[in-house]
Amino acid sequence: MFKLIRRLILVIIILFCGYHLYVVHENVKNVMQYKELVSKTLADNNTDTNVELVLAMIYTETKGASQDVMQSSESSSGVANSITDSQTSIKQGVTVLSNNLTQANKSQVDVWTAVQAYNFGTAYIDYVAKHGNKNTIELAKTYSRDVVAPSLGNTSGETYFYHHPLALISGGKLYKNGGNIYYAREVHFNLYLIEIMSLF
Repeated sequence: MFKLIRRLILVIIILFCGYHLYVVHENVKNVMQYKELVSKTLADNNTDTNVELVLAMIYTETKGASQDVMQSSESSSGVANSITDSQTSIKQGVTVLSNNLTQANKSQVDVWTAVQAYNFGTAYIDYVAKHGNKNTIELAKTYSRDVVAPSLGNTSGETYFYHHPLALISGGKLYKNGGNIYYAREVHFNLYLIEIMSLF
């Protein structure tokens, strides 16, 4: 009886993992369809921003399943979902990222600060420059709590549970209206995820 239950549990786990691998693989395929457009946009903008980095950000933002694939509407117009085509979204997203990377270089902070600033806003780069020159979860958490969340109305430090494996390692909570403190970590992870999944 116990052997049967163990086998049943094992089968369920294998099916669960297999399904999620399939979903991830399909999401990566969906993102990879934008590779040529990303390459062209980078060339047109005369930037040496990494193609793979932009694709990892698309995966992190929408997995390619939205017209505004880089969720760049707010940085363009201040209104969410105002961009309705992938080309405009990528052009705007690349512009913001490129500017962040240029500013990060001038401020002598790490690349991941520029990536995190895509989620938090460019002012995060100056903040990191004054607090150790390197993006960390703790620094992002403090900035989210003390700067981003209050600016958008969360003055009480209200949090919510964030269901993402990388977030669970560090507590799994985000501040309401405070952006995603794990954003740069997720993009970093997704760089490798896309590279591995693209082999299959």
